[in-house]
Amino acid sequence: MRESPNSFLARLVCDEQTARRAADYLSERLEVATAAFEGTDGHWSLQVHFAEAPDEAAVRACVAEVAGPEAAAALAFDTVEAKDWIAASLAGLKPVEAGRFTVHGSHDRSAITLNRIGLEIEAALAFGTGHHGTTRGCLLALDELLKRRPRTMRVLDIGTGTGVLAVAAAKALRAPVLASDIDPEAVRIAHENARLNRVGPLVECLHAAGLTAQRFTARGPFDLVFANILLPPLKRLAKPLAQLLAPNARLVLSGLLAPQENAALAAYRPQGLVLEQRIPLDEWVTLVLRKGSRPHPFR
Repeated sequence: MRESPNSFLARLVCDEQTARRAADYLSERLEVATAAFEGTDGHWSLQVHFAEAPDEAAVRACVAEVAGPEAAAALAFDTVEAKDWIAASLAGLKPVEAGRFTVHGSHDRSAITLNRIGLEIEAALAFGTGHHGTTRGCLLALDELLKRRPRTMRVLDIGTGTGVLAVAAAKALRAPVLASDIDPEAVRIAHENARLNRVGPLVECLHAAGLTAQRFTARGPFDLVFANILLPPLKRLAKPLAQLLAPNARLVLSGLLAPQENAALAAYRPQGLVLEQRIPLDEWVTLVLRKGSRPHPFR
């Protein structure tokens, strides 16, 4: 996932039930990233993140459907300039630990100890610095799989953004990774981060929408797939994703709010995938699914 040159936000201060219900509804209807959370003042907020400048009237109409006209009228829209967002990110981002991984910027490179797997990812106009619950959840899922002594694996990272998950898999597994994104700028950033982390030869970055490109079938079937995107595209990709999985493969789904878990599982269970692990972080949840029911290949 990637953020555009400007970040477009809509905010609403409301009660917990309204925030959670509206977040779930808007992510389904508009295919946007949403978050519902409690602030330090005890009030709940809804945040809606848009890849492009939103149709404010359409967004208000959706909020009115789920929360009423008063909530729709109270919705506030804002635009954050890219240069300001990058500067704020670079100033505020600290190293983040997830299992054996530490995600950091170049200014913290010397602080990473030898017993950690350092992932140097600079703040950029692409999603995935490791600070968000969805990315951290995927890293924790990978860390758990590594404890089971995995064999050589073929890895796919869909919606790679900065490439942090592709880099993590390549460094930890020393395995080839195919990383794809719908945004060409994200693909460029992921390629640069792979080179920066000295796994450039292992990570192939692909500009692709969906999973129809021939390169997916040529590199598959895959033993491990990360799909850190949003619920609507995750649902659409359920069948083609399952067809790219090797027997007993693991599929890590993220970009999901906790109330969306059942909807995601409902799309993937008919494809022969079973839930193996769930990792809740803040209001987000990461799901680890396994294809088939044969004995665990990592033991």
